[in-house]
Amino acid sequence: MHVTKRHAVLAALLASTWIAAPALAQDMPADATAPFAEEVDDIVVTAQKREENLQDVPISIQALGTRKLDQLNISNFAQYSQLLPSVAFQSLQPGQTTVYMRGVASGGDGNHSGSLPSVGVYLDEQPVTTIGGTLDVHVYDIARIESLAGPQGTLYGASSQAGTIRIITNKPDLNDFSGRIDAEVNTVEHGGQGGKLEGYINLPLAEMMALRVVGFYQRDAGYIDNVAGTRNFDVSAPAAPLAPGYTGTVDNAAFVKKNFNTNEVYGGRAALKVDLDDNWTVTPTVIYQQMKSKGIFGYDRTVGDLQVQRFFPDNRKERFVQAALTIEGKVGNWDVTYAGAYLDRTTRSETDYTDYSEAYDSLYSSVGGLAGYFYFQNAVGQTIDSRQFVIGEDHFKKLSQEFRVSSPQDARFRVFAGAFYQRQTNDIFQDYTVANLGAAVSVNDRPGTLWFTKQFRADTDYAMFGEAAFDILPNLTVTAGGRAYIYDNSLIGFFGFGRNPDGPPYNGAGSSRTGVAGCYTTTGQLLRDNPGGTLLPGMVDGTYCTNLATFSGNRLVPKKTEGQGGTYRFNLTWKPTDGVLLYGTWSRGFRPGGINRRADVLPYAADFLTNYELGAKTTLLDGALRLNGAIYQQNWDAFQFSFLGANSFTEIHNGPNARIRGAEADANFVTGGLTLTAAGSYTDAKTRDNLCAIDDQTFTCTGEDNSISAPAGTRLPITPKVKLNGTARYAMPIGDFKAYVQGLVAYQSSASTDIRVDFAATQGRLRAFTTGNVSIGAEFPRYTLELFVQNVGDTRAELSRYQACGSCGQRNYTVVSTPRTIGIRAGAKF
Repeated sequence: MHVTKRHAVLAALLASTWIAAPALAQDMPADATAPFAEEVDDIVVTAQKREENLQDVPISIQALGTRKLDQLNISNFAQYSQLLPSVAFQSLQPGQTTVYMRGVASGGDGNHSGSLPSVGVYLDEQPVTTIGGTLDVHVYDIARIESLAGPQGTLYGASSQAGTIRIITNKPDLNDFSGRIDAEVNTVEHGGQGGKLEGYINLPLAEMMALRVVGFYQRDAGYIDNVAGTRNFDVSAPAAPLAPGYTGTVDNAAFVKKNFNTNEVYGGRAALKVDLDDNWTVTPTVIYQQMKSKGIFGYDRTVGDLQVQRFFPDNRKERFVQAALTIEGKVGNWDVTYAGAYLDRTTRSETDYTDYSEAYDSLYSSVGGLAGYFYFQNAVGQTIDSRQFVIGEDHFKKLSQEFRVSSPQDARFRVFAGAFYQRQTNDIFQDYTVANLGAAVSVNDRPGTLWFTKQFRADTDYAMFGEAAFDILPNLTVTAGGRAYIYDNSLIGFFGFGRNPDGPPYNGAGSSRTGVAGCYTTTGQLLRDNPGGTLLPGMVDGTYCTNLATFSGNRLVPKKTEGQGGTYRFNLTWKPTDGVLLYGTWSRGFRPGGINRRADVLPYAADFLTNYELGAKTTLLDGALRLNGAIYQQNWDAFQFSFLGANSFTEIHNGPNARIRGAEADANFVTGGLTLTAAGSYTDAKTRDNLCAIDDQTFTCTGEDNSISAPAGTRLPITPKVKLNGTARYAMPIGDFKAYVQGLVAYQSSASTDIRVDFAATQGRLRAFTTGNVSIGAEFPRYTLELFVQNVGDTRAELSRYQACGSCGQRNYTVVSTPRTIGIRAGAKF
């Protein structure tokens, strides 16, 4: 009843926003010349690789401009995504977020060697999409954020299967010196204190050159407590005597701490704009950002509200640098653009893995738990504490280059063509550590390491793309575009347990089927099939041998998969009258296939998304009201889905087909000092065939050990069926300043956490929630001051759920939005 009432209140609010707009327009006509009057933003976007008014772009697009981002105090992805009705996401913590659009989600795509993302993310002209989580670029001095829903594969390529998010920075201004500084302090309910300091300066250096520099620091307060607890491990039948002091019971007294999940972000951005002449401009940019997180951002509801019990430190560091170059000019009357970038992103984390040890201790209870099965012993053969922690590192590198040309945009027939190249790599490192683990039961050459992963992944894309538009009539345009692509994906390295060189062929702390026992010998056989053979050396630095590779010509080469094909977009645009645009689109996007990092799991193939869409964009009441909407159906063929399989090892498979139907709309209304906005989406995403536990191209799920993981008609996970938001802002002049009051309300319905029915039931559904923000402030000619409250109702808005052990049915962690936050911010312009 409580959720239903909140839903009804929100629906009434949004309905009043939409319905009241025309009525208010009749009573209070907009007057753009009135002092302090608010205005409808005339947003210019570059979604189609050229500058256009938002209302003239025949695709479903939401754009958040500079003023909106500043008014709503937005600084990260979690904040701006609530304003994008087609966007959903899974998040473990800052910097570990996977983005989905229009229900194109099967869950679990955030692994460092999983599927490529289905949503592309661009920073200006350059892609910053990476495997293993969306780059969370700090939002400050940003011109706009564009959210392009539906396949954008023609213009943006492989990782824009379901949509694209573009972050467009403010560029250097050649004409005026300017600057700004903003500061904030805040306090979090049930938590600590945080704040941020941001600023920029725009400096003309010469008549044809200017520099713009941005700097920022933000500290987010913690609000989750690591409370005291114990874990009990089975030592009833150990394989060896217990080590002194170890009884099977452990506690976390050394790590108890309040508000332990803090996050810091700092960095800067610099751009230099050089006008070589009237036609050619060169803009080099560089951005640096570092993020440091402590603790975890999900809580265990069985322990208590915003509480967990962790037994080793949890922390994560992320650093990225991107250098980019954009060259724009003209050859004759054709526009020419080159955009190139190099991204270097590193992450390092330390994660408590006690939950995994606890789960497997229970799983092996029939043989004395971990102590009896895994031989967790120290150097002198005594049974030791079986808790684990994981040290993980990823080093992403990405080089992208694009060259394109376009004919004059005022001609009746217009063409656009380009070429694209991208190579991204990831150097993967994971060390599953057990304190005091002896060398004989450790991974070879790594005492204390129970399980080791060291692999190198490379993804390469080549593409040619183009688009042509023809004005059949002055108000009727047909557009056709296509993209031809080639991709390849490769993976090589080591994963698994060790092998005791002094014992039987497969003696160690783990399975004889993985790790060193599965490494290649000089004959091409695996060590478990050729126990006396000589191992080939590790092909990746830091590895003892290689068990993920292809033996070819007496040497090891990376496992590889490749493909080629094309995507397309057809669009018909009609403008029956001024202020009204109607369009229909038929488009197709794709995501490349890839290699599974378990050698015994086959590669997965590309999946494809076909979109059929009808939309309308209207500008009414002399520009005071914008009302846009679209309806669509998408067919998702052989979709890729990822899950934690045996030994909690990520596997990617191609599943059945899915059908997604939906609608999305947004409105913006301004009159005098009042601004109202509303946006919403409805998404009905379902499988069309059974999802089988074991791959079955017939989708009947018959055969030994096979079963139906999700029957036909199962809703796809993560994406809520309904997502709504609305904002209201009223400003009025008082003397020489403008006072304002502002509110934001966001709602989303419940959603499943996993496509597999049984596992989703174990984790439970993400609950529906409504959140609200309010603020009051004043804008002076050169200063601003604001008092704000975010998450007014202190709602536990559930963003995602996860388990450390994906196949063990153990502890669930629920990631929620930040509790109620009260703060004050001030700014100065110069």
